[in-house]
Amino acid sequence: MRSSLRTRLIMIFTGMLVITILSVYFANIFFLPSYYQNTKVTQMKSVYSGTVKICDGVDWQGLSEGEQSRIYDKLDILSSNSGVNIYVLKVEAHSISGDIATLDYAYPANSDRLQEVTKDQLGKYVKAVFFGTQLDENCQMLSQSENCEVYKVFDERLSSNYIELTGQMKDSYWVYLRANYQSIQESAAVSNQFLLHVGVFIVMAGIILIMFVSNQYTKPILRLARHARDMQKLNFSSRYQDTRRDEIGVLGDSMNALSDKLEETISELKTANNELQIDLQRRTEQEQMRQEFLANVSHELKTPIALIQGYAEGLLENVNDDPESREFYCDVIVDEAAKMNQMVKRLLSLNQLEFGNGQVHFEHFNLCSLLDSVVNASDILFKQKEIILSYKREEEPVMVWADEYMIEEVVTNYISNAINHVSNEKKIEIKIVPDRDLVRVCVFNTGEPIPEGDIDKIWSKFYKVDKARTREYGGNGIGLSIVKAVMEAHNQKYGVKNYDNGVEFWFELDRKSAN
Repeated sequence: MRSSLRTRLIMIFTGMLVITILSVYFANIFFLPSYYQNTKVTQMKSVYSGTVKICDGVDWQGLSEGEQSRIYDKLDILSSNSGVNIYVLKVEAHSISGDIATLDYAYPANSDRLQEVTKDQLGKYVKAVFFGTQLDENCQMLSQSENCEVYKVFDERLSSNYIELTGQMKDSYWVYLRANYQSIQESAAVSNQFLLHVGVFIVMAGIILIMFVSNQYTKPILRLARHARDMQKLNFSSRYQDTRRDEIGVLGDSMNALSDKLEETISELKTANNELQIDLQRRTEQEQMRQEFLANVSHELKTPIALIQGYAEGLLENVNDDPESREFYCDVIVDEAAKMNQMVKRLLSLNQLEFGNGQVHFEHFNLCSLLDSVVNASDILFKQKEIILSYKREEEPVMVWADEYMIEEVVTNYISNAINHVSNEKKIEIKIVPDRDLVRVCVFNTGEPIPEGDIDKIWSKFYKVDKARTREYGGNGIGLSIVKAVMEAHNQKYGVKNYDNGVEFWFELDRKSAN
Protein backbone atom coordinates (compact mmCIF):
# COMPACT_ATOMS: atom_id res chain seq x y z
CA MET A 1 0.00 0.00 0.00
CA ARG A 2 1.86 3.01 -1.33
CA SER A 3 -0.06 5.61 0.65
CA SER A 4 0.09 3.73 3.97
CA LEU A 5 1.56 5.42 7.02
CA ARG A 6 4.15 2.64 7.37
CA THR A 7 5.43 3.12 3.79
CA ARG A 8 5.54 6.86 4.19
CA LEU A 9 7.48 6.58 7.47
CA ILE A 10 10.03 4.27 5.82
CA MET A 11 10.40 6.58 2.82
CA ILE A 12 10.78 9.69 4.98
CA PHE A 13 13.29 8.07 7.32
CA THR A 14 15.31 6.62 4.40
CA GLY A 15 15.26 9.97 2.61
CA MET A 16 16.51 11.73 5.74
CA LEU A 17 19.37 9.20 6.10
CA VAL A 18 20.38 9.56 2.45
CA ILE A 19 20.22 13.35 2.61
CA THR A 20 22.30 13.38 5.81
CA ILE A 21 24.96 11.09 4.34
CA LEU A 22 25.13 13.04 1.06
CA SER A 23 25.31 16.30 3.00
CA VAL A 24 28.30 15.02 4.99
CA TYR A 25 29.85 13.69 1.76
CA PHE A 26 29.64 17.00 -0.08
CA ALA A 27 30.66 18.91 3.05
CA ASN A 28 33.81 16.78 3.12
CA ILE A 29 34.51 17.56 -0.53
CA PHE A 30 33.92 21.31 -0.42
CA PHE A 31 34.60 22.35 3.17
CA LEU A 32 36.82 19.73 4.81
CA PRO A 33 40.08 20.75 3.02
CA SER A 34 39.60 24.38 4.07
CA TYR A 35 38.73 23.31 7.57
CA TYR A 36 41.75 21.01 7.73
CA GLN A 37 43.93 23.81 6.34
CA ASN A 38 42.73 26.33 8.92
CA THR A 39 43.11 23.74 11.64
CA LYS A 40 46.65 22.98 10.44
CA VAL A 41 47.56 26.68 10.36
CA THR A 42 46.32 27.05 13.91
CA GLN A 43 48.25 23.93 14.90
CA MET A 44 51.48 25.20 13.30
CA LYS A 45 51.14 28.51 15.11
CA SER A 46 50.73 26.54 18.32
CA VAL A 47 53.87 24.48 17.47
CA TYR A 48 55.72 27.71 16.74
CA SER A 49 54.70 29.10 20.14
CA GLY A 50 55.81 25.84 21.78
CA THR A 51 59.15 25.93 19.98
CA VAL A 52 59.77 29.55 20.97
CA LYS A 53 58.95 28.64 24.56
CA ILE A 54 61.39 25.70 24.55
CA CYS A 55 64.17 27.72 22.92
CA ASP A 56 63.63 30.89 24.92
CA GLY A 57 66.89 31.88 26.64
CA VAL A 58 68.89 28.98 25.19
CA ASP A 59 72.56 29.74 24.47
CA TRP A 60 73.04 27.43 21.53
CA GLN A 61 76.84 28.06 21.42
CA GLY A 62 77.50 27.28 25.06
CA LEU A 63 75.16 24.29 25.48
CA SER A 64 76.56 21.31 27.25
CA GLU A 65 75.89 17.92 25.78
CA GLY A 66 73.25 17.10 28.41
CA GLU A 67 71.40 20.41 28.01
CA GLN A 68 71.43 20.04 24.23
CA SER A 69 70.06 16.51 24.51
CA ARG A 70 67.25 17.69 26.81
CA ILE A 71 66.24 20.52 24.48
CA TYR A 72 66.37 18.23 21.46
CA ASP A 73 64.15 15.68 23.20
CA LYS A 74 61.51 18.31 23.86
CA LEU A 75 61.59 19.48 20.26
CA ASP A 76 61.50 15.88 19.00
CA ILE A 77 58.40 15.19 21.11
CA LEU A 78 56.68 18.36 19.89
CA SER A 79 57.50 17.52 16.26
CA SER A 80 56.35 13.91 16.57
CA ASN A 81 53.06 14.70 18.33
CA SER A 82 52.12 17.46 15.90
CA GLY A 83 53.34 15.81 12.70
CA VAL A 84 55.30 18.96 11.82
CA ASN A 85 58.98 19.13 10.94
CA ILE A 86 60.70 21.68 13.18
CA TYR A 87 63.87 23.51 12.24
CA VAL A 88 65.70 26.10 14.34
CA LEU A 89 68.39 28.05 12.45
CA LYS A 90 70.64 31.00 13.02
CA VAL A 91 70.38 33.50 10.17
CA GLU A 92 72.64 36.48 9.46
CA ALA A 93 71.90 38.60 6.45
CA HIS A 94 74.09 41.07 4.55
CA SER A 95 72.17 44.28 4.10
CA ILE A 96 74.61 45.60 1.50
CA SER A 97 74.83 42.58 -0.76
CA GLY A 98 71.25 41.53 -0.12
CA ASP A 99 72.28 37.94 0.53
CA ILE A 100 72.37 35.49 3.42
CA ALA A 101 75.70 35.63 5.24
CA THR A 102 75.15 32.76 7.67
CA LEU A 103 72.44 30.09 7.87
CA ASP A 104 73.32 27.38 10.37
CA TYR A 105 71.15 24.75 12.01
CA ALA A 106 70.68 24.89 15.71
CA TYR A 107 68.13 22.02 15.54
CA PRO A 108 68.46 19.42 14.24
CA ALA A 109 72.20 19.35 14.55
CA ASN A 110 73.12 16.97 11.71
CA SER A 111 73.38 18.25 8.11
CA ASP A 112 71.98 16.17 5.30
CA ARG A 113 70.34 16.75 1.97
CA LEU A 114 66.97 17.51 3.56
CA GLN A 115 68.51 20.22 5.64
CA GLU A 116 70.14 21.69 2.57
CA VAL A 117 66.76 21.84 0.83
CA THR A 118 65.31 23.38 3.96
CA LYS A 119 68.08 25.99 4.00
CA ASP A 120 67.27 26.99 0.46
CA GLN A 121 63.57 27.32 1.19
CA LEU A 122 64.12 29.22 4.41
CA GLY A 123 66.61 31.47 2.64
CA LYS A 124 63.84 32.60 0.30
CA TYR A 125 61.65 33.62 3.23
CA VAL A 126 64.55 35.40 4.99
CA LYS A 127 65.36 37.38 1.86
CA ALA A 128 61.71 38.29 1.51
CA VAL A 129 61.66 39.52 5.10
CA PHE A 130 64.98 41.41 5.07
CA PHE A 131 65.32 42.50 1.49
CA GLY A 132 61.69 42.45 0.23
CA THR A 133 62.29 39.96 -2.55
CA GLN A 134 59.26 38.38 -4.17
CA LEU A 135 58.37 34.78 -3.51
CA ASP A 136 57.72 32.60 -6.51
CA GLU A 137 54.20 31.75 -7.66
CA ASN A 138 54.24 28.40 -5.84
CA CYS A 139 54.09 30.19 -2.49
CA GLN A 140 50.69 31.39 -1.23
CA MET A 141 50.47 33.23 2.06
CA LEU A 142 47.78 31.86 4.33
CA SER A 143 48.35 33.85 7.51
CA GLN A 144 50.58 36.65 8.72
CA SER A 145 51.30 38.01 12.21
CA GLU A 146 53.92 40.14 13.88
CA ASN A 147 56.40 37.30 14.49
CA CYS A 148 55.51 34.66 11.90
CA GLU A 149 54.02 33.96 8.48
CA VAL A 150 52.29 30.85 7.13
CA TYR A 151 52.47 29.78 3.49
CA LYS A 152 50.99 27.13 1.28
CA VAL A 153 53.80 25.88 -0.95
CA PHE A 154 53.93 23.50 -3.90
CA ASP A 155 57.24 21.66 -3.98
CA GLU A 156 58.00 21.00 -7.65
CA ARG A 157 60.80 18.62 -6.81
CA LEU A 158 58.48 16.39 -4.77
CA SER A 159 55.27 17.35 -6.61
CA SER A 160 53.55 17.80 -3.28
CA ASN A 161 51.88 20.59 -1.33
CA TYR A 162 53.22 21.78 2.01
CA ILE A 163 52.23 24.27 4.67
CA GLU A 164 55.25 26.16 5.97
CA LEU A 165 55.73 28.64 8.79
CA THR A 166 58.67 30.99 9.34
CA GLY A 167 59.13 32.99 12.50
CA GLN A 168 61.86 34.90 14.24
CA MET A 169 63.28 34.45 17.71
CA LYS A 170 65.93 36.32 19.70
CA ASP A 171 69.57 36.57 18.69
CA SER A 172 68.89 36.09 14.93
CA TYR A 173 67.45 32.63 15.40
CA TRP A 174 64.56 31.55 13.16
CA VAL A 175 61.96 28.81 13.44
CA TYR A 176 61.00 27.02 10.26
CA LEU A 177 58.06 24.59 10.34
CA ARG A 178 56.99 22.34 7.50
CA ALA A 179 54.00 19.94 7.20
CA ASN A 180 52.81 17.91 4.26
CA TYR A 181 49.44 19.23 2.98
CA GLN A 182 48.82 16.40 0.57
CA SER A 183 47.81 14.09 3.43
CA ILE A 184 44.87 16.37 4.25
CA GLN A 185 43.32 15.87 0.82
CA GLU A 186 43.97 12.13 1.00
CA SER A 187 42.32 11.99 4.42
CA ALA A 188 39.25 13.74 3.05
CA ALA A 189 39.07 11.30 0.13
CA VAL A 190 39.47 8.30 2.42
CA SER A 191 36.86 9.74 4.77
CA ASN A 192 34.37 10.16 1.93
CA GLN A 193 34.99 6.64 0.65
CA PHE A 194 34.53 5.24 4.14
CA LEU A 195 31.40 7.36 4.59
CA LEU A 196 29.84 5.92 1.41
CA HIS A 197 30.43 2.33 2.52
CA VAL A 198 29.19 2.98 6.01
CA GLY A 199 26.27 5.04 4.64
CA VAL A 200 24.94 2.10 2.59
CA PHE A 201 25.04 -0.09 5.70
CA ILE A 202 23.39 2.61 7.81
CA VAL A 203 20.59 3.10 5.25
CA MET A 204 19.87 -0.66 5.10
CA ALA A 205 19.99 -0.99 8.88
CA GLY A 206 17.83 2.14 9.21
CA ILE A 207 15.20 0.73 6.84
CA ILE A 208 15.02 -2.50 8.86
CA LEU A 209 14.85 -0.51 12.09
CA ILE A 210 12.13 1.85 10.87
CA MET A 211 10.11 -1.12 9.56
CA PHE A 212 10.21 -2.65 13.02
CA VAL A 213 9.48 0.67 14.75
CA SER A 214 6.69 1.58 12.32
CA ASN A 215 4.99 -1.76 13.01
CA GLN A 216 4.70 -0.76 16.65
CA TYR A 217 2.51 2.16 15.59
CA THR A 218 0.82 1.11 12.34
CA LYS A 219 -0.50 -2.23 13.63
CA PRO A 220 -2.36 -0.63 16.59
CA ILE A 221 -3.73 1.99 14.17
CA LEU A 222 -4.96 -0.79 11.84
CA ARG A 223 -6.60 -2.50 14.84
CA LEU A 224 -8.28 0.82 15.65
CA ALA A 225 -9.47 1.02 12.03
CA ARG A 226 -10.99 -2.49 12.26
CA HIS A 227 -12.63 -1.48 15.54
CA ALA A 228 -14.06 1.62 13.82
CA ARG A 229 -15.41 -0.54 10.94
CA ASP A 230 -17.10 -2.85 13.45
CA MET A 231 -18.67 0.21 15.08
CA GLN A 232 -19.82 1.35 11.64
CA LYS A 233 -21.57 -2.03 11.26
CA LEU A 234 -23.14 -1.49 14.73
CA ASN A 235 -21.10 -4.37 16.16
CA PHE A 236 -20.41 -2.92 19.60
CA SER A 237 -19.06 -6.19 21.04
CA SER A 238 -15.74 -5.40 19.34
CA ARG A 239 -13.17 -3.91 21.72
CA TYR A 240 -9.70 -2.35 21.41
CA GLN A 241 -7.61 -4.65 23.62
CA ASP A 242 -4.12 -3.06 23.64
CA THR A 243 -2.96 -1.64 26.99
CA ARG A 244 -0.81 1.22 25.75
CA ARG A 245 0.01 4.37 27.72
CA ASP A 246 0.72 6.62 24.72
CA GLU A 247 -1.57 8.66 22.47
CA ILE A 248 -2.73 5.55 20.57
CA GLY A 249 -3.78 3.95 23.85
CA VAL A 250 -5.72 7.09 24.79
CA LEU A 251 -7.42 7.00 21.37
CA GLY A 252 -8.27 3.30 21.83
CA ASP A 253 -9.81 3.95 25.26
CA SER A 254 -11.79 6.85 23.80
CA MET A 255 -13.11 4.65 20.98
CA ASN A 256 -14.12 1.96 23.48
CA ALA A 257 -15.96 4.59 25.51
CA LEU A 258 -17.56 5.91 22.32
CA SER A 259 -18.63 2.37 21.39
CA ASP A 260 -20.26 1.88 24.80
CA LYS A 261 -22.00 5.24 24.56
CA LEU A 262 -23.25 4.55 21.02
CA GLU A 263 -24.52 1.13 22.07
CA GLU A 264 -26.34 2.67 25.03
CA THR A 265 -27.75 5.49 22.89
CA ILE A 266 -28.89 3.16 20.11
CA SER A 267 -30.47 0.86 22.69
CA GLU A 268 -32.34 3.82 24.15
CA LEU A 269 -33.39 4.92 20.67
CA LYS A 270 -34.62 1.42 19.82
CA THR A 271 -36.54 1.28 23.09
CA ALA A 272 -38.03 4.72 22.49
CA ASN A 273 -38.85 3.80 18.88
CA ASN A 274 -40.48 0.55 19.99
CA GLU A 275 -42.50 2.40 22.61
CA LEU A 276 -43.47 4.97 19.99
CA GLN A 277 -44.59 2.24 17.58
CA ILE A 278 -46.56 0.56 20.35
CA ASP A 279 -48.09 3.90 21.28
CA LEU A 280 -48.97 4.61 17.64
CA GLN A 281 -50.42 1.14 17.29
CA ARG A 282 -52.36 1.61 20.52
CA ARG A 283 -53.64 4.95 19.31
CA THR A 284 -54.64 3.40 15.99
CA GLU A 285 -56.40 0.57 17.77
CA GLN A 286 -58.10 3.00 20.12
CA GLU A 287 -59.24 5.12 17.20
CA GLN A 288 -60.51 2.03 15.43
CA MET A 289 -62.22 0.88 18.64
CA ARG A 290 -63.75 4.32 19.04
CA GLN A 291 -65.11 4.26 15.50
CA GLU A 292 -66.40 0.70 15.93
CA PHE A 293 -67.88 1.65 19.30
CA LEU A 294 -69.70 4.63 17.85
CA ALA A 295 -70.93 2.56 14.94
CA ASN A 296 -72.11 -0.27 17.20
CA VAL A 297 -73.72 2.05 19.73
CA SER A 298 -75.49 3.88 16.93
CA HIS A 299 -76.67 0.59 15.50
CA GLU A 300 -77.81 -0.79 18.86
CA LEU A 301 -79.62 2.39 19.83
CA LYS A 302 -81.24 2.91 16.46
CA THR A 303 -83.84 0.13 16.87
CA PRO A 304 -85.11 1.00 20.40
CA ILE A 305 -85.13 4.72 19.58
CA ALA A 306 -87.12 4.04 16.41
CA LEU A 307 -89.56 1.89 18.38
CA ILE A 308 -89.93 4.49 21.14
CA GLN A 309 -90.40 7.25 18.56
CA GLY A 310 -92.95 5.21 16.55
CA TYR A 311 -95.08 4.19 19.51
CA ALA A 312 -94.88 7.66 21.03
CA GLU A 313 -96.10 9.21 17.78
CA GLY A 314 -98.90 6.58 17.70
CA LEU A 315 -100.02 7.68 21.16
CA LEU A 316 -99.95 11.34 20.13
CA GLU A 317 -102.02 10.66 17.02
CA ASN A 318 -104.44 8.38 18.89
CA VAL A 319 -103.93 5.54 16.40
CA ASN A 320 -105.83 3.24 18.75
CA ASP A 321 -108.28 4.75 21.20
CA ASP A 322 -108.90 1.67 23.29
CA PRO A 323 -107.12 1.54 26.69
CA GLU A 324 -105.52 -1.82 25.99
CA SER A 325 -103.71 -0.53 22.88
CA ARG A 326 -102.50 2.61 24.64
CA GLU A 327 -101.25 0.47 27.54
CA PHE A 328 -99.42 -1.82 25.05
CA TYR A 329 -97.81 1.22 23.40
CA CYS A 330 -96.69 2.47 26.81
CA ASP A 331 -95.31 -0.93 27.79
CA VAL A 332 -93.23 -1.08 24.58
CA ILE A 333 -91.85 2.41 25.19
CA VAL A 334 -90.95 1.60 28.82
CA ASP A 335 -89.40 -1.75 27.82
CA GLU A 336 -87.23 -0.25 25.06
CA ALA A 337 -86.20 2.64 27.32
CA ALA A 338 -85.19 0.10 30.01
CA LYS A 339 -83.12 -1.79 27.43
CA MET A 340 -81.38 1.43 26.39
CA ASN A 341 -80.73 2.33 30.02
CA GLN A 342 -79.29 -1.14 30.73
CA MET A 343 -77.05 -0.98 27.66
CA VAL A 344 -75.73 2.49 28.57
CA LYS A 345 -74.96 1.34 32.13
CA ARG A 346 -73.08 -1.67 30.79
CA LEU A 347 -71.13 0.47 28.33
CA LEU A 348 -70.13 2.89 31.10
CA SER A 349 -69.05 0.02 33.31
CA LEU A 350 -67.06 -1.57 30.46
CA ASN A 351 -65.45 1.77 29.58
CA GLN A 352 -64.27 2.25 33.18
CA LEU A 353 -62.78 -1.25 33.26
CA GLU A 354 -61.00 -0.96 29.89
CA PHE A 355 -59.40 2.40 30.65
CA GLY A 356 -58.40 1.50 34.18
CA ASN A 357 -60.88 3.81 35.87
CA GLY A 358 -62.76 0.97 37.57
CA GLN A 359 -60.49 0.17 40.51
CA VAL A 360 -60.60 -3.41 41.81
CA HIS A 361 -61.35 -3.61 45.54
CA PHE A 362 -60.14 -6.99 46.77
CA GLU A 363 -62.07 -8.55 49.60
CA HIS A 364 -62.32 -11.99 51.16
CA PHE A 365 -65.80 -13.45 50.57
CA ASN A 366 -67.60 -16.76 50.20
CA LEU A 367 -67.99 -17.63 46.51
CA CYS A 368 -70.75 -20.12 47.27
CA SER A 369 -72.95 -17.40 48.78
CA LEU A 370 -72.49 -15.21 45.70
CA LEU A 371 -73.50 -18.09 43.36
CA ASP A 372 -76.54 -18.86 45.53
CA SER A 373 -77.68 -15.26 45.27
CA VAL A 374 -77.37 -15.07 41.46
CA VAL A 375 -78.98 -18.50 40.94
CA ASN A 376 -81.93 -17.62 43.18
CA ALA A 377 -82.41 -14.31 41.31
CA SER A 378 -82.54 -16.21 38.01
CA ASP A 379 -84.87 -18.93 39.26
CA ILE A 380 -87.96 -17.42 37.60
CA LEU A 381 -86.14 -17.43 34.24
CA PHE A 382 -85.21 -21.09 34.65
CA LYS A 383 -88.86 -21.94 35.27
CA GLN A 384 -90.19 -19.80 32.41
CA LYS A 385 -87.95 -21.57 29.88
CA GLU A 386 -88.36 -24.96 31.54
CA ILE A 387 -84.62 -25.28 32.05
CA ILE A 388 -83.20 -28.21 34.01
CA LEU A 389 -80.68 -26.66 36.41
CA SER A 390 -77.83 -28.69 37.88
CA TYR A 391 -76.20 -26.81 40.72
CA LYS A 392 -74.66 -28.61 43.68
CA ARG A 393 -73.77 -26.19 46.44
CA GLU A 394 -70.54 -26.84 48.32
CA GLU A 395 -71.07 -27.70 51.97
CA GLU A 396 -67.95 -25.87 53.12
CA PRO A 397 -67.46 -22.18 52.30
CA VAL A 398 -65.16 -21.49 49.34
CA MET A 399 -63.37 -18.26 50.28
CA VAL A 400 -61.78 -16.23 47.52
CA TRP A 401 -60.00 -12.87 47.10
CA ALA A 402 -61.68 -10.62 44.51
CA ASP A 403 -64.03 -7.68 43.96
CA GLU A 404 -67.38 -9.21 44.93
CA TYR A 405 -69.47 -6.76 42.91
CA MET A 406 -67.46 -7.37 39.71
CA ILE A 407 -67.47 -11.15 40.13
CA GLU A 408 -71.24 -11.04 40.60
CA GLU A 409 -71.41 -9.24 37.23
CA VAL A 410 -69.34 -12.03 35.62
CA VAL A 411 -71.51 -14.82 37.09
CA THR A 412 -74.70 -12.98 36.08
CA ASN A 413 -73.46 -12.57 32.48
CA TYR A 414 -72.43 -16.25 32.23
CA ILE A 415 -75.81 -17.47 33.57
CA SER A 416 -77.78 -15.00 31.40
CA ASN A 417 -75.76 -16.08 28.35
CA ALA A 418 -76.49 -19.76 29.17
CA ILE A 419 -80.23 -19.09 29.60
CA ASN A 420 -80.41 -17.21 26.27
CA HIS A 421 -78.54 -19.90 24.28
CA VAL A 422 -79.74 -23.14 25.94
CA SER A 423 -81.50 -25.57 23.61
CA ASN A 424 -82.03 -29.25 22.91
CA GLU A 425 -82.18 -30.88 26.37
CA LYS A 426 -82.35 -27.44 27.97
CA LYS A 427 -79.85 -28.29 30.70
CA ILE A 428 -77.64 -25.79 32.55
CA GLU A 429 -74.93 -26.97 34.92
CA ILE A 430 -73.17 -24.66 37.39
CA LYS A 431 -70.24 -26.06 39.35
CA ILE A 432 -67.28 -25.05 41.48
CA VAL A 433 -63.96 -26.86 40.94
CA PRO A 434 -61.63 -26.09 43.89
CA ASP A 435 -57.84 -26.39 43.63
CA ARG A 436 -55.05 -25.76 46.13
CA ASP A 437 -54.58 -22.04 45.36
CA LEU A 438 -57.32 -21.44 42.75
CA VAL A 439 -60.98 -22.17 42.25
CA ARG A 440 -62.71 -22.49 38.89
CA VAL A 441 -66.38 -21.62 38.28
CA CYS A 442 -67.96 -23.35 35.23
CA VAL A 443 -71.33 -22.61 33.59
CA PHE A 444 -72.41 -25.20 30.98
CA ASN A 445 -75.49 -25.15 28.76
CA THR A 446 -76.70 -27.64 26.18
CA GLY A 447 -77.06 -26.33 22.62
CA GLU A 448 -75.12 -25.61 19.47
CA PRO A 449 -71.30 -25.28 19.91
CA ILE A 450 -69.66 -21.97 19.03
CA PRO A 451 -67.91 -22.06 15.61
CA GLU A 452 -64.12 -22.29 16.01
CA GLY A 453 -63.63 -19.14 13.95
CA ASP A 454 -65.80 -17.15 16.37
CA ILE A 455 -64.34 -18.32 19.69
CA ASP A 456 -61.73 -15.55 19.87
CA LYS A 457 -64.20 -12.90 18.69
CA ILE A 458 -67.02 -13.46 21.17
CA TRP A 459 -65.15 -11.40 23.81
CA SER A 460 -65.23 -8.28 21.58
CA LYS A 461 -67.85 -5.57 22.12
CA PHE A 462 -71.09 -5.96 20.17
CA TYR A 463 -69.96 -9.20 18.53
CA LYS A 464 -72.81 -11.64 18.01
CA VAL A 465 -72.44 -15.19 16.69
CA ASP A 466 -76.15 -15.55 15.85
CA LYS A 467 -77.53 -12.04 15.29
CA ALA A 468 -81.14 -13.22 14.73
CA ARG A 469 -81.22 -15.16 17.97
CA THR A 470 -79.58 -12.29 19.84
CA ARG A 471 -82.30 -9.93 18.68
CA GLU A 472 -84.92 -12.36 19.97
CA TYR A 473 -83.80 -12.01 23.59
CA GLY A 474 -82.69 -8.37 23.25
CA GLY A 475 -78.93 -8.99 23.61
CA ASN A 476 -76.36 -6.38 22.54
CA GLY A 477 -73.05 -8.29 22.65
CA ILE A 478 -71.61 -6.44 25.66
CA GLY A 479 -71.87 -9.08 28.41
CA LEU A 480 -68.83 -11.17 27.47
CA SER A 481 -66.77 -7.98 26.90
CA ILE A 482 -67.49 -7.06 30.50
CA VAL A 483 -66.38 -10.55 31.61
CA LYS A 484 -63.09 -10.10 29.72
CA ALA A 485 -62.44 -6.64 31.24
CA VAL A 486 -63.25 -7.83 34.80
CA MET A 487 -61.02 -10.91 34.65
CA GLU A 488 -58.10 -9.00 33.11
CA ALA A 489 -58.46 -6.40 35.88
CA HIS A 490 -58.12 -9.29 38.37
CA ASN A 491 -55.18 -10.82 36.38
CA GLN A 492 -57.03 -14.14 36.31
CA LYS A 493 -57.80 -16.63 33.55
CA TYR A 494 -61.14 -17.10 31.79
CA GLY A 495 -62.36 -18.89 28.67
CA VAL A 496 -64.83 -21.04 26.79
CA LYS A 497 -64.84 -24.71 25.76
CA ASN A 498 -66.99 -26.48 23.19
CA TYR A 499 -68.54 -29.89 23.81
CA ASP A 500 -70.51 -32.13 21.49
CA ASN A 501 -73.76 -31.23 23.20
CA GLY A 502 -73.11 -27.68 24.35
CA VAL A 503 -70.75 -24.92 25.53
CA GLU A 504 -69.00 -24.28 28.83
CA PHE A 505 -67.79 -20.84 30.02
CA TRP A 506 -65.36 -20.64 32.97
CA PHE A 507 -63.23 -18.30 35.07
CA GLU A 508 -60.75 -18.69 37.93
CA LEU A 509 -60.19 -16.83 41.22
CA ASP A 510 -57.42 -16.75 43.78
CA ARG A 511 -58.05 -18.60 47.03
CA LYS A 512 -54.73 -17.75 48.66
CA SER A 513 -54.25 -13.99 48.52
CA ALA A 514 -55.11 -10.96 46.50
CA ASN A 515 -52.89 -10.07 43.48
